[in-house]
Amino acid sequence: MDGEVAPDDVETLRAADDVDLCIVDIRNPSSYARGHIPGSRNVPLPELTNAVDALPDADRVVTVCPHGKSSVQAARLIASYEGVDAPVESMAGGLTAYDGELATGTPDADGDATDGPSAPF
Repeated sequence: MDGEVAPDDVETLRAADDVDLCIVDIRNPSSYARGHIPGSRNVPLPELTNAVDALPDADRVVTVCPHGKSSVQAARLIASYEGVDAPVESMAGGLTAYDGELATGTPDADGDATDGPSAPF
């Protein structure tokens, strides 16, 4: 693991055209659907060991959780895999420290968010 990255720096990385960023949100799917960093992939922590190989190649990988604790473990796990050459960091403070926009919806097969069904009321 390459340490922690500040939430403001994650926003800067998201906006950069020259950085291929992979954000891995390790919360459960229902929490992810309620609000997540746009473009992030939902890979719940219990599924991460089986999903590391499926993560896209990226210049940088950032893991995200609610408070920045479990994402440290996730970053260590991802960084320990052979074939992961990118820096892997945990977002400091988690989503509670993140002031950027959040998207809603559930991930589709490509990991992109899709809006869920509208409430009937």
